[in-house]
Amino acid sequence: MPSYQTSSSPGRSGAAGEELVARWLQQQGWEVLHRRWRCRWGELDIVARRDRDLAFVEVKTRSRGNWDRGGLDAIDGKKQEKTILAARSFLGATPELAECCCRFDVAIVANLGRDRASTPPTIALGEPIPLCGYRLVLKDYIESAFS
Repeated sequence: MPSYQTSSSPGRSGAAGEELVARWLQQQGWEVLHRRWRCRWGELDIVARRDRDLAFVEVKTRSRGNWDRGGLDAIDGKKQEKTILAARSFLGATPELAECCCRFDVAIVANLGRDRASTPPTIALGEPIPLCGYRLVLKDYIESAFS
């Protein structure tokens, strides 16, 4: 079975993918409220707010040769259920956000390998950029991927 890990730690690559998505969301006018928010049901990669909208963003970072369609297969029914439970827990802990319109987004990031160049100021879908020592591409951002 092909591996989706790079020669470095998959956790570091995943954190770099989350950083890429957080920066992209900020460029789109979102305020990133939390990253890696944890509760008994799991972890919310990114929680972002824009106006009255609240997005719970699941980030999947994969390198070449991955076995799960770039991370899409990892967002199965069980993962969706755990994410929804975590979001409910988050809203219970932050009642001031309970009236927001909530959605569950999925960001797919491709890790093209190691890179030491500086990060450009603008992140665009499909354009590779160096970030956190990796060359990453925000391949797809799926709004309201599940409910």
